[in-house]
Amino acid sequence: MILTAILMLITLALIFLWVPTEKNLGISQRIFYYHVPIAWIGMLSIIIVAISSVVYLIRDNHIWDAIALSAAEIGVILMTGVIITGAIWGKLTWGVWWTWDPKLTTTLILWFIFIAYLLMRARASSSLQGARIAAFIALIGAIDAPVIYMSTIWWRTTHPGLNIGPLAEQGSLDFRMGITILFSVLTFSVFFVYILIERFKLRKSELIVESLYNKKF
Repeated sequence: MILTAILMLITLALIFLWVPTEKNLGISQRIFYYHVPIAWIGMLSIIIVAISSVVYLIRDNHIWDAIALSAAEIGVILMTGVIITGAIWGKLTWGVWWTWDPKLTTTLILWFIFIAYLLMRARASSSLQGARIAAFIALIGAIDAPVIYMSTIWWRTTHPGLNIGPLAEQGSLDFRMGITILFSVLTFSVFFVYILIERFKLRKSELIVESLYNKKF
């Protein structure tokens, strides 16, 4: 927690005190340093959910199911943040809160996938049935994640091109901008791991309580 707090403070200093203001987008471009990291980690979350769900179904180990559910709960919060920050940036830059751009649309689909996963877990007649159907939903989300990343390459889009990752456009960012976005990704990644571990611990405690309750009644 202390490490996360320190990294967050450094990230804020980089964003508001060190990195230059983008000449075309102006101050609105600083949203980018929050929007991109949580988008990356949100996509990573659904992949963790999918892998953990499949391993759970194969090994029937509730530890993996706890990881999947924990990652899904964090993932839906992250993707909500992505949509909100994206809408704010879109209003400032494009003059509209939303447009059916391929990247935005596939991102919204991932948000709905997270919602569907959590609803299935909550509403299924049995936990095993819910886990099985939810695992299938998570696999669809894991397919959607790379589609989101590739959307600006595959389709005509008004969304900015790729700035980070293996297919990022060379020289698309000023050096200080590049350092800041990478540090921001690192910061939010550490924060994600911390929250995931804490939620996982809580989920294990919930499972113990449920087990004791079922034995008693």
